[in-house]
Amino acid sequence: MKLYRFLSEDDTSAFCHKVSAALNKGWSLHGGPTYAFDEANGVMRCGQAVVKEVEGTYSPDMKLGEQ
Repeated sequence: MKLYRFLSEDDTSAFCHKVSAALNKGWSLHGGPTYAFDEANGVMRCGQAVVKEVEGTYSPDMKLGEQ
């Protein structure tokens, strides 16, 4: 099955670390990154979709970050 996650974080090194951690767990980038102003918090936010093929059957109870 194919899994999908959307990672987001303030525009700091924390975002890069979050994406790097996912890549090192076997996730692959899906499309380009996004970058937008979070007016409520007054910061820029980054986002990146990632996908991964795993065995098994999908369940909404899955913890995607643990895959």
